[in-house]
Amino acid sequence: MTDFLTDVDTLRDRARRNMMSGPVTASYGTDVDRVVELLNTALATETVCVLRYRQHYFTAKGLDSEPVASEFLAHSNEEQEHADRLSNRIVQLGGSPLLDPSQLTGRAHSEYRTADDLKQMIRENLVAERVAIASYTEMINWIGAADPTTRRVLESILAKEEEHADEMLTFLEPQG
Repeated sequence: MTDFLTDVDTLRDRARRNMMSGPVTASYGTDVDRVVELLNTALATETVCVLRYRQHYFTAKGLDSEPVASEFLAHSNEEQEHADRLSNRIVQLGGSPLLDPSQLTGRAHSEYRTADDLKQMIRENLVAERVAIASYTEMINWIGAADPTTRRVLESILAKEEEHADEMLTFLEPQG
């Protein structure tokens, strides 16, 4: 059998010497400060999405608005769950979630755009979901195998963003 792991005595010694580093060990494969920065960008993006979806939920009007508005609310709540997961991971890595409202839109990849028309609201949310999908895909590719926990968090959020985009697209498709 090939030895590929550090011997257990060395692992134990390192764990004791560096215990205040929490989950970040010598085997962490990338720049933790850069990962925290990326996660804070994702956090800003999710927070802007929470607010945009919530605004659209409250202002959606018209005969067909009820199911769409309900979806906006559901997406807002799911985006908040994403923001919470990102915040938790940032803290695990020794960082601090950056939630200063005056800086959120400057860091976010998505835009906060309101609309008066239901179709325009759907379009704005679809664009934001597509931006999030592209951003998360790039982050996941950059992280690679270096940080499997962060990668899994981002992959699970990405899957939900793809679902959101599909749902927004369904609302825009012509009805039979």
